[in-house]
Amino acid sequence: MNIIELLKWRYATKKMNGQKVPQEKVDYILEAARYAPSSAGLQPYEIIVISNKELLEKVKPIANNQSQITDASHLLVFAAWDGLTEARINKVFDHTTSERGLPSNAFDDYKTRIHSMFSTKTAEEQVQYAARQSYISLGAALLAAAEQQVDATPMEGFNPAALDELLGLKEKGLRSIALLPLGYRDTAKDWLVNQKKVRKPKEEFIIEMA
Repeated sequence: MNIIELLKWRYATKKMNGQKVPQEKVDYILEAARYAPSSAGLQPYEIIVISNKELLEKVKPIANNQSQITDASHLLVFAAWDGLTEARINKVFDHTTSERGLPSNAFDDYKTRIHSMFSTKTAEEQVQYAARQSYISLGAALLAAAEQQVDATPMEGFNPAALDELLGLKEKGLRSIALLPLGYRDTAKDWLVNQKKVRKPKEEFIIEMA
């Protein structure tokens, strides 16, 4: 299938059947998320992968008892940095210069501009910037899942503070932003499985400014 066909095939699966997703497919989806575009290459977020059933049972009430949490094979938690500190930014560019075999000062001027930009933002503004970046990665993961014929349901319907506490994310300098259960649709129990996919008409969605 081409990209449009994949997007038409996928939907926010409401009921999963508990079947395990092969690890190579999970790894593929995670690699797509890792290679997603990111402003300044910072990737100011991380992905927590949960497959432990006991832990998923604890997550479920935090996510409004949505059945996909425990029926899924794996749950991806997209978690944004809680701040863009100099240390975090420097670590990114130190890694880049090392990987590219560049002088250690190759990005000094660029780093100074980035440090200056974020120093004027509040802590919450920094988190929101990081959260928006994480959604680009989430989109890549959704498309990769569809390519692998794996169902995925993006979720914001959960209590971030409670999930952060359960997973110890505050200690890691992270804040949960979105959930992505991976699994397979239960064709007998999912009311949405055979419903026509509906989106805005093209003429209402696209504004041409020629």
